[in-house]
Amino acid sequence: MPVDIGVPGGKLGDIFWDLPPWVIYHAGFDLGCTIYVANPADAEKEYALIARLFRDGGLLVEEALPVYGHTWFTVMAGDLIRLFGYVRYDEADVVLVVDLIERETEEVADSVSTMLVSPAAAALPPAWPVAPAAPGADWLSLMMMVMMGMLMVSILKPEKEEVEAPPPEEEGLLPPPREE
Repeated sequence: MPVDIGVPGGKLGDIFWDLPPWVIYHAGFDLGCTIYVANPADAEKEYALIARLFRDGGLLVEEALPVYGHTWFTVMAGDLIRLFGYVRYDEADVVLVVDLIERETEEVADSVSTMLVSPAAAALPPAWPVAPAAPGADWLSLMMMVMMGMLMVSILKPEKEEVEAPPPEEEGLLPPPREE
């Protein structure tokens, strides 16, 4: 019997961004990011972005992220839009989750998350962020963990020692003088 493993996102919409699974964040400063929203449906859809901050499983902040000054924005059928922006919070050592809400059903179509780690706590990579379950979050998390593992292996791989070449002999550095 085949197993349905699903695909990231859902039929209502997909969201992804350029932030890593965790980022060093100074509370009160802007954190720039690019968010991509895709509408896989055959009809245009309206979406909203809701940002939530979690610490130890508890909700600290919940707010709508305006797009072009409005809470709801439209994505044409089969289209992908790119949104440039930033968020700013007075909290660090939290998990930031951005949910993509589809207007007709008012369901969470997809979500992305990253952990905002204070510089003081950034000596070691933090535990993997745990956020409320969202459709497709498992595949995205798995891909990000694999990429982070590959990055860590390449960083921790010992470098080869360079062997210094012997100094060139003084004789033979220049061609012999020409006779005229």
